[in-house]
Amino acid sequence: MTDELAIPEKIQTPDRVETRIGALEFHDGFPTDDTAQRLFDHLDFLRAVEAFLQCVPAASLEAMRSGMVDIGIDACHKLAIADDLLDSNPLFLTGNTDTVYVSGIIDLDRDGPTVVEIPPGCGPGTVNDAWFRFVIDMGRPGPDRGQGGTYLIVPTGYDGPVPDGAFVAQSPSSTNWLILRGMLVDGSPDTATRSMRDGVKVYPLTQIEAPPVTQFVSMSKRPFNTIHANDAGFYDEVAAVIEREPIDVIDPETRGLLASIGIRKDTPFAPDARMRSILADAAGVANGTARAIAFRTRDRDAFLYPDRAWKTAFIGGDYRWLIDDGAGGRNLDARTMFFYLATVNTPAMALEMPGVGSQYAMTEHDSTGELLDGGRDYVLTLPAKVPAQDFWSIVIYDPQTRSELRTDQPFPSCNSQRDALTYDDDGSITLRFGPNPPAERPENWIRTTAGKGWFTILRLYGPLAPWFDRSWVPGNIEPRQTTSASTTSASE
Repeated sequence: MTDELAIPEKIQTPDRVETRIGALEFHDGFPTDDTAQRLFDHLDFLRAVEAFLQCVPAASLEAMRSGMVDIGIDACHKLAIADDLLDSNPLFLTGNTDTVYVSGIIDLDRDGPTVVEIPPGCGPGTVNDAWFRFVIDMGRPGPDRGQGGTYLIVPTGYDGPVPDGAFVAQSPSSTNWLILRGMLVDGSPDTATRSMRDGVKVYPLTQIEAPPVTQFVSMSKRPFNTIHANDAGFYDEVAAVIEREPIDVIDPETRGLLASIGIRKDTPFAPDARMRSILADAAGVANGTARAIAFRTRDRDAFLYPDRAWKTAFIGGDYRWLIDDGAGGRNLDARTMFFYLATVNTPAMALEMPGVGSQYAMTEHDSTGELLDGGRDYVLTLPAKVPAQDFWSIVIYDPQTRSELRTDQPFPSCNSQRDALTYDDDGSITLRFGPNPPAERPENWIRTTAGKGWFTILRLYGPLAPWFDRSWVPGNIEPRQTTSASTTSASE
């Protein structure tokens, strides 16, 4: 007779287990009623937190769509234009003050295949789908290479007619965001605005013989919101996306995650009081987590230089946030960091393309590791020969809205082409930040607000080799004498 196999302790469940959600109680492995309920509440909470973090791109694109509709962009031939540049009135994730934006919403379910015509000389343009995934570039980084051309945006699997010479891009979603940028000429938006108004046309392919006249709505100096909710309303935004879009716009795993908290296509999203309470709690934790990832990153690969606070928006240099082209999976925190702070997903922002597209560096910390404080004075030195073929800019943002900081300066920025800046004798430039204008070189100053934090993005348009090989390095933001109580330090 063989001996019975001893049951290893590691596969058994004790009658009482201490955990972060309290003591869990079992009877011979069966959870008690109270334990089971607490575990299910916790499971729903965990899945709601993960759903928030994974679905920031979808909620952000939905907020963009909704914001565009609010200002009258409710048909594909109606486009918003920042004809006097994008000032701090709109709530728009880290928008720039440097280019003439043209923004439109393409709805393939409503209109079918949709034609986009762009003029020669168009700056970087992109189409992103409902999950903020890249569909196609236009303009200089696109297949027209800045020569202008006709694009056709179609559903996945489309095999119908195509206009002669058109560049075709398939999108897995019905809703798509079109964003074009016109470049300043002699520091003015006028030339780009005329080119966009005269040359950009968007219309359904079915109307190619008699396209509707493109209508432009100015979004300069106009308050409106394009930013997703950070409370339980976030889940309603995601539910709207799932209901509107084809079922396979996302993979079964993500569909299952959303279904586990009640978000499912063709089923009303109607959480009961218990679930609403869990969703509110989860949104608070998830939003806080996204902010920790964005502003207090623990990923050393985020930093561009070993001795600088400047970070990249595309950790790993991949617009899909894939590690080793997918062999290491997807860097989920890197994706959350980007979409919590920014919009427009394109390889042109991540790849090394000297002289084409744009590159970015951001920071919310000074050289001592303190968070940037609107009540303090700072200086930033950019060495000579900033490696930007077109121009460079610095824009500052409100950490609450991640939009341009609102002060009495409509453009909280300095732009090498637009502004009459004063350079140092060696060709470098010293920029100043603070609540009050400095006595020296006020033209190089951006106003901040006491009691508010801020962060900044350095943009290079037409980035050159010294940016990519790191032979040109921007200075850190250096604090000067404190003029008001500082905000919480990064070391606390």
